[in-house]
Amino acid sequence: MSTSIPKLEAGCGRIASFLHGNSAVLSELSSTYPLKLISARVSSRPDISIVYILSYGGGLVGGDRTHLNVKVNHQSSLVLLSQGSTKVFTTRLQQKHINSPLPPIELNTDAGATIQKMDFTVSSKGALYLLPDPVTCFRSASYKQLQTFHLAQDATLVLLDWITSGRKSRGEEWSFSRYYSLNEIFLDGFTSRPVRLAKDGLLLEEEGAETNGHSSKRSLAQRLAPYSCYANVVLYGPQIQDVVRELTAAYEKISVMKLTAPPDLLWSLSPITCHGGGRGTIVRVAGKETELVKDWLREALKGLAQVVGVDVYRRAFAQ
Repeated sequence: MSTSIPKLEAGCGRIASFLHGNSAVLSELSSTYPLKLISARVSSRPDISIVYILSYGGGLVGGDRTHLNVKVNHQSSLVLLSQGSTKVFTTRLQQKHINSPLPPIELNTDAGATIQKMDFTVSSKGALYLLPDPVTCFRSASYKQLQTFHLAQDATLVLLDWITSGRKSRGEEWSFSRYYSLNEIFLDGFTSRPVRLAKDGLLLEEEGAETNGHSSKRSLAQRLAPYSCYANVVLYGPQIQDVVRELTAAYEKISVMKLTAPPDLLWSLSPITCHGGGRGTIVRVAGKETELVKDWLREALKGLAQVVGVDVYRRAFAQ
C-alpha cells in the first residue's frame, strides 16, 4: 500500500533524517522555488546528514516567503549549512508575493518583507546543528525570520543565528529598513506539555523621523556602531557538554576592566533554564568585522569537530 506525500506549496520545504544502521538517511528532501535544498555526504562520517539551505538567484527578494519543516528522528544527526551569506535584496513596493505558505501578513511592517519560517523537531538522542552563514540585508531590505524548535529531553541542539551590517563596500552599513529574528526553543517530556527553554528575539529598525531637518533619535548605524556583525549561539544537550564547559571556563577567566575604546570583539555567556530542569547556554558575540566573528566562532566551537568530525566542521566555518 503506497503512502502519498503531501504536495508542497510554493516556497516550502521538508527534511526528514533517519539513522539506518550506521548510515544517515534522508527519508525526505524536497523544496519548491525560491527555496532550494541540496544534500552532501562526508565519507569520514556516514552517520551524519548534511543539507545546504539555498535560494535561487543567490538571494531572497522582497515578497519571498518560505517555510521549511525539519524532522530529526531518533539517534540521527543533521547538519544544516548555507553557501555564503543569506542575501536579502531591496524591498520593492507592491512586490507580488509568489507564494503564501505563511499566515496572512500581520502588521504593516511586514508589507513587502522577505519572511522565512523554519520549524524543527528533534527526537530522543537526535542532534541538530544549524550553522548557516550570516544574513546580509541590502539597502532598504525588510526581513523577518521565525524559527521554532521542539526538542526531546536528551536531544542536542547547536543554533547559530547571526547578521552582518550589509555591503560595507557599497556604503550600506546598517542601511536596511527592518530586520526581525525570533527563536523559540521548547523541550518535550519534562511535563505533560512542552516547556519553553528560550525565546530570543532581535529587532533592528530605524526609529523616529526627521523634524525640521533634525532627527529625533539616533540612526540604526549610530546605535550599533562600531560593530558590523552580531551573533547568537544557543547550545543544548548531552553531545556538546564539553564545548559548553570549555566556553564557560574561558568566560570565567575574562577580567572586567575599564576600556578607553570599544574592543574589536566582545562576547558574553549566559545559562538558560526552564521549569522541569532543562538547561542550556546562550553565547552572544559582536565584532567590528564579520571575519573577526567568524574566526572567533570557529575557534570557540572547535570542540564540535570531535562530535561531528573534522571534515564536517570545516564545511561549517570554511576559510
